Amino acid sequence: MRTVPGRTDRVVVVGAGLAGLSTALRLRGAGREVTVVERGPGPGGRAGVLTRAGYTLDTGPSVFTAPEVLADAFAAVGDRMADRLTLLPLDTTYRAQFADGSHLDVHADRSRFAAEVEQLCGPGEAAALHRYLDDLAELYRLQLRTFIDRNLDSPLDLLGPELLTLVRRGGFRRLSSHVAGFFADERLRRLFSFQALYAGVSPFRAIAAYAVIAQLDIGAGVWHPVGGIGAVPRAMAAAAADAGVDFRYDTEAVLELSGSRVTAVQLDGGERLPADAVVVTADAPHRLVPGLRGPRRPVYSPSCVALHLGVRSELPGQAHHTISFGAAWEQVFAELTREGRPMSDPSLLVSMPSATDRSLAPDGGQVLSVVAPTPNLDPRSGGNAGLDWDALAPRYRDELLGTLEARGWTGIGEAVEVEELLTPLDWAEQGMAAGTPFALAHTFGQTGPFRPPTLPRSGPENVVLAGSSVQPGVGVPMVVISGRLAAERITGPVRA
Repeated sequence: MRTVPGRTDRVVVVGAGLAGLSTALRLRGAGREVTVVERGPGPGGRAGVLTRAGYTLDTGPSVFTAPEVLADAFAAVGDRMADRLTLLPLDTTYRAQFADGSHLDVHADRSRFAAEVEQLCGPGEAAALHRYLDDLAELYRLQLRTFIDRNLDSPLDLLGPELLTLVRRGGFRRLSSHVAGFFADERLRRLFSFQALYAGVSPFRAIAAYAVIAQLDIGAGVWHPVGGIGAVPRAMAAAAADAGVDFRYDTEAVLELSGSRVTAVQLDGGERLPADAVVVTADAPHRLVPGLRGPRRPVYSPSCVALHLGVRSELPGQAHHTISFGAAWEQVFAELTREGRPMSDPSLLVSMPSATDRSLAPDGGQVLSVVAPTPNLDPRSGGNAGLDWDALAPRYRDELLGTLEARGWTGIGEAVEVEELLTPLDWAEQGMAAGTPFALAHTFGQTGPFRPPTLPRSGPENVVLAGSSVQPGVGVPMVVISGRLAAERITGPVRA
């Protein structure tokens, strides 16, 4: 594994999102002097929070999985996640709501989940569920240390028995075909393949290896951090500060180059931070790092419209997380990823965390986040830069509320007290390439050793990258892991 040459005693981390905070904890635990620079007013990055009229709205990720990855980051500075953060396991991971009016509660307890599947789909599909969950667990075990939780400098790094095993297990088939090989019921096929969108690709184009995403939520379970997901970066920043990490908020960073190395980071107010190494967590780091080449032919993930609501209604009977499937399926992925237009019959992820955590909403109210996949702004990635989101957004907001009303969230439109609508234009204004919060898509050519590495071969020799645009990829667990991988480019491997 390549590492930063020369001294690395003083490190500046640009960005106080999950990746930057994970990096800072690792580096401080390894004895480095660490300063984190963030242009926002506090920690969080994409895991943003809005507090209005008694409602606490998470404006970033809504599904929290793999807490062991986060616990490992706290442990790097001798801290305990449990002392900083309260995590509640969700008994019902998701409620899958289908267009035919049926629904399926996905339980963390496998036997209860299988009983639900048997009641809805029959005993044959329940037996298939057990086989598939076993397959997911093995696929995840196979990939974690070999393909996910390590720095990769070359495709040759993958050569070994694990790659051969993955090939034999069909890991490079299409995900949709892989899932169809286990389940006959179309509803279960959708349930176990929609996660490909988290990786930025259609289930009909994703490789079967990305079935492991379902292992992180359906197979291993989902948790809720008390106070919302925004509590996670706050806890990480507090642990880092107590360990001696310095923070600079509300300031932009400019890298000062001398020869082949960055020697300092300049802040808005004129402060100059000397640096032996710099970790950049920006979504498009080539815009910040002198001499760093961006991806040659990048393919970006679809974007989304996110509607965050505080409603004066109890919305009884609704689950913490609901995947609301439309009737259309393959057609809408074509619309999304090839035709550059919003889904005509959208599948939605609706999260209502106040069903679990009453601190997030006033009495009689609920908070909801509705995520609707949309094209990004890059025509080369199947997106559409010509969509007038300024004009489209109000109509799209009304359509989303109407869809929710029709799918069981009765009375929601009249109960809205607080709302925040984010479109691809908003993501672009926040510096996210192609107007998508999901970064580079996990196509075959942008996965594993083909994804930008944490230590690039262009640009200054002492600049390291972290975040969703580099290895291992998109999602809360992955960006936290990227923090460890970035730190190891500076410290060398530090593993228990």
